[in-house]
Amino acid sequence: MPAFRKIHSGTLSRTERPARVSLAAYAFPMPELSAEELDALVEKATVDAYGDDEQLAGFAVMIEENLKVPFKTTVLGMTVTVRKVTQTESGIVADCVRDGHHQAISVLDLPLPEPPPKGAQWIAAFRHWAGGL
Repeated sequence: MPAFRKIHSGTLSRTERPARVSLAAYAFPMPELSAEELDALVEKATVDAYGDDEQLAGFAVMIEENLKVPFKTTVLGMTVTVRKVTQTESGIVADCVRDGHHQAISVLDLPLPEPPPKGAQWIAAFRHWAGGL
């Protein structure tokens, strides 16, 4: 899967984002949404946003407010609990916990359980916006 953000204090512009790849590139269960439904969610998250930084913040808010946490998922063959999702300098990350250890994983790379948690459509919309679909 292509990288979306470099870890640094800035964000990537639309022209620096990866090219769109097919849905088959994602092996993560996601809500089944049409391109029109995803576009509508993108519009809702970015309606008053100017520039990529504000649009990213819009997605962070929508994901934080709508994604039902905690939930369990599997990362690298290990069961983890996603406790919260937050925006950082490197993007939107999920706080994954196992045996008291925490690891931040980009929601662009986060495998979701089947069925996905309530609100996972916002992660799908963020992936769509980021050029992942």
